[in-house]
Amino acid sequence: MNVTLGKASSGEECRVISVRAKLYACLLSVTMVAPAMALDLPDPLTLDDFIRFEPAQVQLGQLLFYDKILSGNQNIACATCHHHDFNGADGVSLGIGEGGVGLGMHRSGGTGADRILERVPRNAPALWNLGHRDVRFMFLDGRVEVSDDFGNGFRTPAWIFLPKGLNSALAAQVLFPMASETEMAGQPGENLIAGAAYEGAHYVWPLIAERVRNVDAYVPMFIDAFDNVNEASDITIVEIANAIAAFEGTEYRNFDSPFDKYLEGDETALNDAQKRGMELFYGKVGCSNCHAGPMLSNQSFQALALPPFGPGRTLLNDPIARDVGRMAVSDVPEDAYRFRVPFLRNVALTAPYGHDGAMPTLEAMVRHHLKPRESNVEWRAEMAILPPVPWLASSDFALCDNVAENDRVRSRVDIDLPSVTDAEIADIVAFLNALTGETALQRPMGRPDTVPSGLPVD
Repeated sequence: MNVTLGKASSGEECRVISVRAKLYACLLSVTMVAPAMALDLPDPLTLDDFIRFEPAQVQLGQLLFYDKILSGNQNIACATCHHHDFNGADGVSLGIGEGGVGLGMHRSGGTGADRILERVPRNAPALWNLGHRDVRFMFLDGRVEVSDDFGNGFRTPAWIFLPKGLNSALAAQVLFPMASETEMAGQPGENLIAGAAYEGAHYVWPLIAERVRNVDAYVPMFIDAFDNVNEASDITIVEIANAIAAFEGTEYRNFDSPFDKYLEGDETALNDAQKRGMELFYGKVGCSNCHAGPMLSNQSFQALALPPFGPGRTLLNDPIARDVGRMAVSDVPEDAYRFRVPFLRNVALTAPYGHDGAMPTLEAMVRHHLKPRESNVEWRAEMAILPPVPWLASSDFALCDNVAENDRVRSRVDIDLPSVTDAEIADIVAFLNALTGETALQRPMGRPDTVPSGLPVD
């Protein structure tokens, strides 16, 4: 059958052209916005997502956080390695713990009999947003975990000996640096706390509590902050840890970054490079496979083949001074060299990066994720940010020079990301910088000038 189509009138032609133009414009619009619409972005954070701590406990916690009375030789505080000057960290790859003097790269290894025997074996994690209600693991190997296994709310190295009544995983974590010889306790023979630490962390905590309650100025503060404290003898390590957790969880709560504003609906909050980086992060590159959820971490454990150095965290009867990460906690061989996926808000403020601080910049860390084994091989000792300690110079990089151990590290890589261009790497870094809060550098309390013990404040 032959069909003859008549010529359309000029009015009909205009209508056809108009419809085609609208259809083209619609398709163009969909094409332009589709990548952003397809991204699985987290919900915005709100105050309700965080534990709300009592103001009196927060104020007390600030003083305890900066008070060296909690350390064996009374020469280091929690704040020494998590200082306001370094945005809740210490600015170095591996810190100098008990026995050192100063802060950051200017911290020395001490002198004489007090000088340090080794560096702290892992990078000091930052404190940002650890008061979030969904935080399940603390420490880079997750050795403090929310759990009901032992009737005290947590699975920790103290097992059943962890006291009840801790208000958060953050409070449970607070307890263990106090019992670490390298971090705060000191060496056996130097003080009672160091001797107790050799027997077990739970022997340390009553000694620290006794010290604190013997400082007269602290007692009324504890009575004001805790309903169950009516006199000095009521002060225990639980109240001390809960107060410090209250301070950390409040002081380092921050979610007013450009990315947070974007999640709240302000599409102008991110510039073009940051938006491209966000699309790569949540799309093509797949960073969000691990850095997922509102805290930008699924709290899993991943092996990245970061170059090993420093003293390691040696397992009992292990002939090699190394750090096997999560395996030391789980006893599962597949967990060898795995470490907890970090939270990323304010990540640009807390260099260096990795469980041992091997990567000095965000760009270096991004590039390592893209080619972990190649990055491990190309890494150089100069990339580590280490305060000079001359008597440790010969051993600082012995682990990295151990060919067999480094081969084992490189054999355990859990991620496989696609290749990207230098421009795309720059965009990802731009997005990571967009995670920095506008008020991140303006903490509400900061460093106190003095503490009740009268000890000097770093």
